[in-house]
Amino acid sequence: ATKFGVGGWINKTSDFNTGHRCLLPSVHLRNMDSFIQAVQQVEDSNPSLSPLALVRALRRTAGHDDGMTIHFLGASYNASDAPPEALETAILNASSFSFFDKAIHHIVTDYGEERGVVLAPDGTTVALAPLLLGIELGLKAKMEGTPAVGMFPLTLGRTLGLSFLSLQDFPSSYRLGPNGCWDNVEHPKVFKLSRPATLATDAVINGGMDGAILGMDLSNLSPHEQPQALSDILKGYYSFILHEGQGLDAVTGHISPRRREISRSILEPLDLHSQVMETLTLVWKLEKTEWIALDTGVGKAVKDGLQTFVHKYWDCPQIIPRCQWRAKAYRGTPIPLSRPLRFLYVHHTYEPSSPCLSFTNCSRDMRSMQRFHQEDRGWSDIGYSFVVGSDGYIYEGRGWNHLGTHTRGHNDIGYGVSIIGNYTATLPSRHSMDLLRHRLVQCAVNGGALAANFTIHGHRQVVNYTSCPGDAFFSEIRSWEHFRE
Repeated sequence: ATKFGVGGWINKTSDFNTGHRCLLPSVHLRNMDSFIQAVQQVEDSNPSLSPLALVRALRRTAGHDDGMTIHFLGASYNASDAPPEALETAILNASSFSFFDKAIHHIVTDYGEERGVVLAPDGTTVALAPLLLGIELGLKAKMEGTPAVGMFPLTLGRTLGLSFLSLQDFPSSYRLGPNGCWDNVEHPKVFKLSRPATLATDAVINGGMDGAILGMDLSNLSPHEQPQALSDILKGYYSFILHEGQGLDAVTGHISPRRREISRSILEPLDLHSQVMETLTLVWKLEKTEWIALDTGVGKAVKDGLQTFVHKYWDCPQIIPRCQWRAKAYRGTPIPLSRPLRFLYVHHTYEPSSPCLSFTNCSRDMRSMQRFHQEDRGWSDIGYSFVVGSDGYIYEGRGWNHLGTHTRGHNDIGYGVSIIGNYTATLPSRHSMDLLRHRLVQCAVNGGALAANFTIHGHRQVVNYTSCPGDAFFSEIRSWEHFRE
């Protein structure tokens, strides 16, 4: 950790040949926009540098030439690229070797700070190393006209397998993750994890899923299509704009809020257990990792670990934690729930009346509702258990374990979930309804929070004098599985 210092992203650097000073992204900012800006500076200064040559140069800068990476990708330079010295100089001319080294090189300090990760515009955190490995493999496959062999091992398989093995004596739920929170989402500098890290933190898994998605997209380009610049590849996936009235329903391309469903469609058809076991065998051969003893215990550890992975990262939707939307503290002591609960109560917020289409706007709405519930109504916290945005994410309210204040007289027997917006005359987006109807529900049942035979009710069914969740939305939920009159 001392090698990298605290934060470590600098503002200016000198061209080692000319002494020219060139601007870099803002001091210490660890967000995807700053990284894309730095990449674009390199591209602008080196118009002839191909995306593949650039991503290889970034790998060389970060020192990611381990045995398995070289096995699938080759060394970080080859005869068809410029000489390694020229690539290195190109990076230094446009920004800073130190900047990219610290941006990409993944490490968790003894104090629980995760580095080599950036905050994406959608509010999730992404490790850059597995993201760039997937992109590089996709570009290499496109250039050579060959399948992207090694995509799963490079982006996810190696990390998952080693994480499963390194914590075999721990419950499977502790062999993956955790997530964490940034010190400041507008000006992110420090990302602290919520508990001791595994090898496969949420940011590493996000980066691996994104790398697999973008890598496969690149490898599947038609022979006549040329890859975009690396900065444009990243912008298209992370820096999108959703439009009111359509949201994610109108999006046909691959963007970051859909990473879980897209990565599942790409990877689930594979025999993941065999893939991880083969990856561990390859790691043992290439890296001489003596502690990997491929016996029957390893097979069980991988099987249990994959079940946890599928549940946590594919069955469950991404939930934005309270600290990320900058929730105020609970007033008093939270009251624990006795799980599993038997009911799910569906709400609309009414106010805010418009769907939120970005992490920034959804977070603002969450803070506004919490302020109203705490200050005007005198409640301990925001009332809902969870809130669904139209940005592709669910936001944590009281959560799975604590009593909410959402459905009078029924708070202790059910969860209250609201979709942001007024749905008296119109429906929420199909994507946001599916997040609630299928993803959150499946996550809750499989995780032991909801009983398998749970009942869905609209708020109006159990509380007098309310039209919640709106006439249009209530008419819709009456056709849902588990709904009861």
